[in-house]
Amino acid sequence: MNKPVVHHCQSMAEVRQHIDALDARIVPLLAERSGYVAQAARIKQHANQVHDQERIDFIVDRVKAMARELGAPEAVVEATYRAMIDGFIEFERGEFARLHARTEP
Repeated sequence: MNKPVVHHCQSMAEVRQHIDALDARIVPLLAERSGYVAQAARIKQHANQVHDQERIDFIVDRVKAMARELGAPEAVVEATYRAMIDGFIEFERGEFARLHARTEP
């Protein structure tokens, strides 16, 4: 895994420009991730499968290791992922309810 290149900025305008460019890359990735979460809601058979603590722990451990390797602040990466996972769990719960309500008589 290659460390990201962080450009030296001379002004807050430059910092914001780079952050905005990153957001333009991150949001489409979150949209892509939501597509897979929606598929998980379709594939899972029971509502209690939506929250999978073992999988959450695996993801958090993996991204913290990635952060360490890349020199990113582990605490920020962990907090970001935990918040994202919580949001996606709620999204998946809604998708699960919507998809599985159609199959009930």
